[in-house]
Amino acid sequence: MTLTDEALSANETIANDFDTGRGKPPAPRIAIVTCADPRLTDIARMMGLDDGDVDMIRNVGTVIDDDSVRSLIVSTRVLGTREIMIINHNDCGMSKFTGSELEDRLRADTGMAPIGPATFYSFTDVEQNTREQVQKARSHPWISPDVPVRGFVYDVDTGRLSEVFPEGASVHGS
Repeated sequence: MTLTDEALSANETIANDFDTGRGKPPAPRIAIVTCADPRLTDIARMMGLDDGDVDMIRNVGTVIDDDSVRSLIVSTRVLGTREIMIINHNDCGMSKFTGSELEDRLRADTGMAPIGPATFYSFTDVEQNTREQVQKARSHPWISPDVPVRGFVYDVDTGRLSEVFPEGASVHGS
């Protein structure tokens, strides 16, 4: 039996106790863009937030790309989200290789040249990457300037968040 088969079997039992109140339309108050790394699965709980308060947007490397921007626009313009947090983390797998190294590996493994993705968004400095992702979200014309966008690094060893300020700033907003 595959893991998917096991999950489907468990769902048959667990769904019997499903809280139908969870099916109401979403009304998140904050959007969080974070990494798909399983160590961040409970990030909302680690901040004392209820699942219903959070529009969780996850991808490998905490990237503000076309898809996450699309999600942020819907979250802020349609669902009513009023804040955005971008949460990177230490020890991210995306900091352990360069895009060209991965492309070379894929060429060697498959014998084919990649046509996409255009970039893998690897990085070496988690704080600088966080600053860049905040800037990309902040500069999109369809994400209202009235919606605060702040960046953080989550420490997978301690569970603590550290705010990453724009270059040259030491306190949020200065």
